[in-house]
Amino acid sequence: MTWTLVLVLAAGAYAFKVTGLVILGGRTMPPVLDRCFALIPAAVISALVIKDTFSNGQDLVLDARALGIAAAAVAAWRRVPLIGVIVIGAVVTALVRLFS
Repeated sequence: MTWTLVLVLAAGAYAFKVTGLVILGGRTMPPVLDRCFALIPAAVISALVIKDTFSNGQDLVLDARALGIAAAAVAAWRRVPLIGVIVIGAVVTALVRLFS
């Protein structure tokens, strides 16, 4: 990767951010659109977690990570505090890797 490419990508990212500010500016969005915008970060994080959990390079895999995510999802559903959800997911993943 060259410095020219890094600078071009940085300028492009900045341009996208400025474009969003210019287009939306101080306008108020309809409530439906505001609710959709609020869900975008959660959807992106979920997509990244799922991609990293069920893939290994170009291959689709089902391993200890999937059970860790499942345990963490159950813990989150049961309203365990965030640190507990993280610890439960990590412990389940480690135990499955230890015994398999």
